[in-house]
Amino acid sequence: MDLACEAHLLVVLLACLAWPSWAQEKDYTVREELPENVRIGNLRKDLDLALDPNIKLSSPLQFKPVYKTGDVPLVRVEASTGEIFTTSNRIDREKLCSGIFNEKRCFYELEVAVLPDEIFRLVKIRFQIEDINDNAPLFQSTVINISIPENTAINSRYPVPSALDPDVGINGIQHYELSVSEFGLDIIETPEGDKWPQLIVQQNLDREQKDTFVMKIKVVDGGTPQKSSTAILQVTISDVNDNRPVFKESEVEVNVPENAPVGTSVTQLHATDADLGSNAQIHFSFSNQISASTKRLFAIDSNTGLITVRQPLDREMTPVHKLIVLASDGSSTPSRATVTVNITDINDNVPSIDTRYIMNPVNGTVLLSENAPLNTKIALITVTDRDADLNGKVTCYTDHDVPFRLKPVFDNQFLLETAAPLDYETTREYAIKIVASDSGKPPLNTSAMVLIKIKDENDNAPIFPQPEIQLSIPENNDPSTQLIKISATDGDSGRNAEITYTLGADPPDGFNIDRRSGILSVGKRLDREKQEKYSFTVIARDNGSPSLQNNVTVKVMVQDINDNSPAFTHPEYNFYVPENLPLYGTVGLITVTDADAGDNAVVTLSILNGKDNFIIDPKTGVIKPNITFDREQQSSYTFVVKAVDGGKPQCTSFAKVTINVVDVNDNRPVFVIPASNYSYDLVQSTTTPGSVVTRVYAIDNDTGMNAELQYSIIGGYQRGLFAIDKTTGNITLQEKIVASDQGLHRLVVQVKDLGQPESLHAIALVHLFVNETVSNATFIQEQLRRSMETPLDRNVGETEATPQNNGYVIVVIAIIAGTMTVILVIFVTALVRCRQTPRHKVVQKGKQSGEWVSPNQENRQIKKKKKKKKRSPKSLLLNFVTIEESKPDDPTHEHINGTLDLPVELEEQTMGKYNWATTPSTFKPDSPDLAKHYKSASPQPTFQIKPETPVAPKKHHVIQELPLDNTFVVGCDSLSKCSSSSSDPYSVSECSCQGGFKTPGQIHTRQVMAPLLLFLFF
Repeated sequence: MDLACEAHLLVVLLACLAWPSWAQEKDYTVREELPENVRIGNLRKDLDLALDPNIKLSSPLQFKPVYKTGDVPLVRVEASTGEIFTTSNRIDREKLCSGIFNEKRCFYELEVAVLPDEIFRLVKIRFQIEDINDNAPLFQSTVINISIPENTAINSRYPVPSALDPDVGINGIQHYELSVSEFGLDIIETPEGDKWPQLIVQQNLDREQKDTFVMKIKVVDGGTPQKSSTAILQVTISDVNDNRPVFKESEVEVNVPENAPVGTSVTQLHATDADLGSNAQIHFSFSNQISASTKRLFAIDSNTGLITVRQPLDREMTPVHKLIVLASDGSSTPSRATVTVNITDINDNVPSIDTRYIMNPVNGTVLLSENAPLNTKIALITVTDRDADLNGKVTCYTDHDVPFRLKPVFDNQFLLETAAPLDYETTREYAIKIVASDSGKPPLNTSAMVLIKIKDENDNAPIFPQPEIQLSIPENNDPSTQLIKISATDGDSGRNAEITYTLGADPPDGFNIDRRSGILSVGKRLDREKQEKYSFTVIARDNGSPSLQNNVTVKVMVQDINDNSPAFTHPEYNFYVPENLPLYGTVGLITVTDADAGDNAVVTLSILNGKDNFIIDPKTGVIKPNITFDREQQSSYTFVVKAVDGGKPQCTSFAKVTINVVDVNDNRPVFVIPASNYSYDLVQSTTTPGSVVTRVYAIDNDTGMNAELQYSIIGGYQRGLFAIDKTTGNITLQEKIVASDQGLHRLVVQVKDLGQPESLHAIALVHLFVNETVSNATFIQEQLRRSMETPLDRNVGETEATPQNNGYVIVVIAIIAGTMTVILVIFVTALVRCRQTPRHKVVQKGKQSGEWVSPNQENRQIKKKKKKKKRSPKSLLLNFVTIEESKPDDPTHEHINGTLDLPVELEEQTMGKYNWATTPSTFKPDSPDLAKHYKSASPQPTFQIKPETPVAPKKHHVIQELPLDNTFVVGCDSLSKCSSSSSDPYSVSECSCQGGFKTPGQIHTRQVMAPLLLFLFF
């Protein structure tokens, strides 16, 4: 054996000699022959096994006996409590300890493993078997023959073959008894504790008188109750031979190797006899006290005393033999010698391996879980060698590298336990070869196999080949479409490797997976427009206990197909634009969506009808006008917008678009009441305060807030006698009329609309004559004339006297008025006749002009009266005059801009018919019908002229053709500049001043009396 092998054996030997701290021994004393279920002790209490609460146990505390293979268990240990009880198997000390005569040396041993591994201990229990008196002492023969010479002296002693009792101690042989009185009996106790009976001669013997004595000998043990047996002792009186042989050595000890061949001499005994002749012939023999097995092994030559080996010896069966040799010369008392034969050992026994499984094997194979922790105890390995000394010193080890080890516990006892983690998937079975070798020369060895099968545990979760699965499927798929087969692998086996597939928590509706095959399918039609992406998990779960699982994320992309038409946000669009929106300004935005994606969602817009008026951006949907708007000409436009996507085939949608032209505040209010600035109303002095004395009323061709009007008094009488309702235009008396209030009162009334961003307004004069009656019309007319001559920012009538107060003034005024009336009638008559034909031409020219459009009026026919009753016709001419009076030289005069209605009454004997039936197309159907006012009883309707620059060629401006003396020139320095080209002072000529109506000019009122004074001068 090389040096490496010797070093290895030395290490193993030292490991085997190690005595772990967790190996314990416990001794118990047990009486033999106890009945079943007799409690012997409590191993847990006797070992004081206290559990540490900080140690977590993998299983409950367990006491597990480790029985030797083939052993009949004499005791049982409760697994949970550690209590020890007898079993139904009989405890027989004499059987267990045959050949042992010292009761303290009889033991029954048992190893008990304390589990689980966290508190593992191996306890060796030694049960000392207490003897009970269960065996009676017996003589080897029922008849015992002893020969005594006749010349034996009194008190001589002769040995009697002793009885045998398997019991020991007090239960063994205690004394012998004889039933006669001729002989006595004495007991000699040997150093080994044996009791040998001796027969004592108590009287002289005479063979000739009596040569035989027959008696009973009784042997009694010391047990309770005592047991005994009886034999017949027959004493024969023989002739005298008075010298016994004498051994040279009475005790001899020899060593004989156990492999000594048959016939080998053991020893030779020598004895001498002082007698002569036949009495000196010595005969050697074995005593009957030698066991039969010993007699079979050795033989003695009766003549020479040579002891030889008769049969092969076996030290392991009986290491020591005691031979009692008798030397007899024929006399009755032979000599005794003891030969102790020690059988010396030779290395003739192969070590034996005894495997006691802590984990119960199945068909000789231990099933061990792959999850078994380190140091899991599998079996108790006991190695023995029947040889002695070095021949019986055994080392043990495993022959190759395995995840197991042998840990020394007691002498020649080892625990087989796990030394490394186990993995079923790597190695499923182990055949551990345990080798035991003794230290003899040559050494002998043996081996034993321990088969361990690794039990698969569910320690491997299913594994997917990739962490995420991405799929795509066109929308509108067929139901039950299979998407993919999902598969996972499991490193375990059997049921632990059976995989079941399920969807994770909150799976999307319609997706299913086959539990066994893993085929993923969708059970409904998918709509990308409702949901484009689906993300869910698929769980792979094995059938182990407990089961393990893993999951993979599945992402499904739904591919778009052109299954959606473009969708307008509204089926019908209504846009509102101001009528002054510039060309190509933004009207509105058409929003259209397509639920599809990619080219299928690219939408192009176009206008089906109305392309001449509007354009649309095909991508953004912005609508722009290709025209300018005029609400009075057309208030709305309607057309259809077409949306086409880029899919194949294309999908189309339509939407109706209505564009409403919103009014702009481009029309001033127009007073209808009062009919003329020269009109007046009578307010009687008895009128009570709060009464409505008159009202004003105006209209506005705009709509909405642009046509909402408010009235206010901005000038006139300062005393505040009258007030106006800003909404209705009703003028009420505020205070009681006193005498000083009588006379003509002028109120400057303003009406303005609420248009944005700037309101427009107009001004009218309201005259109220406070008096009981209208007694002098001429006086009132004079007051009206003076009112018209008075600037708007000054009050009139404050110092005027009434007719009742100053009659003289009235007379003077009446004379002047009469004279002026006559002159005026003459002048008017001449003027009308001279202008009859030119005026008709002017009217026709105004109708044909594209710049000026006459307002709607009903046809009015003037019927001529009979020539013998001629009257001046009273034609109502509607005069629209815009007055803007400015007196910058006089700082005391307040600058007032407004519209003043000035009436003119012209007498004409004949007047051409005016076509009032023509209705301009620019008027809205719901515009106020001005003709209704023209038909009213008012003597003279009021119209206005607006000196503003037209915003578009299509805009209309209403102006009434006026007589020359009532025509106000716009934008010219003087009247002569516009009429100098005409030789007829009463004819109408066009103003050709540069700028025309494009540049706003100031209109100054011409005094009404100027023509009259001119004629008076001529």
